[in-house]
Amino acid sequence: MPLFRDVVGQDEAKRFLAGCVRSGKVPHALLFSGAEGSGKLALALALANYLLCENRREDDSCGACPSCRMTERLAHPDLHFAFPVVKRKSGKDAVCDDFLPQWRAMLERGTYVSFRQWAEQLDAGNQQPQIYVRESDEIQRKLSLKSSRGGYKVMLVWLPEKMNAECADKLLKLLEEPPLQTVFLLVSEEPGLLPATVVSRTQRIALRPLDDAEVSGFLRRRFGLSEEDSRRLARQSEGSILKALDRMRLGDERRLQFELFTGLMRTAYRRDVRALKAWSDRAACLGRERQKELLEYCQRMVRESFAANFRRPEMVCMDEDEERFASRFSPFINEGNVFQVSGLLEEAQGHIERNANPRMVFFDMALRLTVEMKQG
Repeated sequence: MPLFRDVVGQDEAKRFLAGCVRSGKVPHALLFSGAEGSGKLALALALANYLLCENRREDDSCGACPSCRMTERLAHPDLHFAFPVVKRKSGKDAVCDDFLPQWRAMLERGTYVSFRQWAEQLDAGNQQPQIYVRESDEIQRKLSLKSSRGGYKVMLVWLPEKMNAECADKLLKLLEEPPLQTVFLLVSEEPGLLPATVVSRTQRIALRPLDDAEVSGFLRRRFGLSEEDSRRLARQSEGSILKALDRMRLGDERRLQFELFTGLMRTAYRRDVRALKAWSDRAACLGRERQKELLEYCQRMVRESFAANFRRPEMVCMDEDEERFASRFSPFINEGNVFQVSGLLEEAQGHIERNANPRMVFFDMALRLTVEMKQG
């Protein structure tokens, strides 16, 4: 469970939130938004810690009182969580308490986490984790109880955009008439998907992408990287701790993404329909969140390959394998087709997000790429 000092950057937001608590003027509902990896969940957890701390410092929790020790274990009786889950094997809606061990296990490894990591923790497969209507009843039940420590009660909702409509309606009623000394912390990747009525009853905390220096400093402190390596990774991270960590790990997942991207582009250029069908079947076997991340990776590589045409190294953020491929591939991504190729990948990602049949989506995209790769 992080303290404010553990959150990378975002100093302005930390000062504002600490000031609200010290003055006793804490909004009853805060909406944390910003790009993935900017620290929304880490900051919300640090605020929850500060709210519940029994011996607050000027700008941070003490980290030593009984409440801080309980929040560190994610076991404080006045700290409650709601997050997306999957249905039970019986098909019945589940509630978050059923998955608290997995939630705690994920946050023990780090508080900069992605929806895909959580879906893998749940072993969701092609299920789309969401917050079901039963959860709103659980939230209401928990918040109707008196504070066990005589202070604030905190309800942290991670990814509230994953609520189904009925759950969102019930949450709105709680936001309109919040229980005494209760603070809602909503942590959203896509606040535009939330009902306007919910957003209007929150105070927005919009986090900026992190500076390269902030990401680089985090990597050096946490992992002991050299200054050169930390700067290179920070530059490739686009202001996201999550992307920096992914870049560090690379591992099998990133190698698979690279292999699938290069295979798709080579096969589309050759117009080998049979091979494109095999590629589509392989991509369709990935879980839905991995499919979306593959398409995001492909879009990034198309942008980087196009930028490589300008011979300006400072514009390009790729590792050595990607640069070697792009040096040969970049002439085929140019002014004549870069928007069309990117658009096909983005369109496919949208279909996957809407639960379309992945085999059909990938094969249709691959066939249409055969036309665009010959343009320009």
